[in-house]
Amino acid sequence: LEVASRTRQHLSNIMRHAVHQGLIDTNPAANLGGVTTPPVRRHYPALPLERLPELLERIGAYHQGRELTRLAVLLMLHVFIRSSELRFARWSEIDFTNRVWTIPATREPIIGVRYSGRGAKMRMSHIVPLSEQSIAILKQIKDITGNNELIFPGDHNPYKPMCENTVNKALRVMGYDTKKDICGHGFRAMACSALMESGLWAKDAVERQMSHQERNTVRMAYIHKAEHLEARKAMMQWWSDYLEACRESYAPPYTIGKNKFIP
Repeated sequence: LEVASRTRQHLSNIMRHAVHQGLIDTNPAANLGGVTTPPVRRHYPALPLERLPELLERIGAYHQGRELTRLAVLLMLHVFIRSSELRFARWSEIDFTNRVWTIPATREPIIGVRYSGRGAKMRMSHIVPLSEQSIAILKQIKDITGNNELIFPGDHNPYKPMCENTVNKALRVMGYDTKKDICGHGFRAMACSALMESGLWAKDAVERQMSHQERNTVRMAYIHKAEHLEARKAMMQWWSDYLEACRESYAPPYTIGKNKFIP
């Protein structure tokens, strides 16, 4: 879309120059402004934050499938990355010492697995600071799959990743409609909502951690240059602590952790 818009602008400039030179009477590209309309954005279902205790209870009680599947759902909730970023993850990306997960721009493709070369969505490496809870979950997973390259290998072949529908299938088993209630991608919306409602974090820091695409190219350059890494480390710990706080009953985001995270 951005390429199409730039092409339209270049074409209009050329035609304007031709009009000034007397080569043509009017600029035929002058009225193309509405041709390149933005694509319709897909909205993924997400639970209201008030239902977090219910979600956490159902994840904890999930025993109908592999324990690895339950841990995948739980980790995805804590780190709120995209499904392909989780599904194709390698142990080599995890730095347990510094508590950081670095999702590369691209990954080594797995033969016979479509899109397995995908890394971070924005085609730039993406840093995910890991909370104490996320590290604990990863250590549990490592006890199961630590001898594999993939963090989440499939049921039958350890050299291929888990099925792309694994997380959503587990959510359906938990009783959720993944088209109306919640899907794996919806964890991102829930986390973003809580982070913004808390009032603790700058919007740019949240956007950087969400790895959202910024349409304004000037702001995009700024956001990607300004890592906000220290704030994001505290942010990810806050989110995991917030999930813990909501395990028994719901707590509004703005009531949690102000003294701990804001000097």
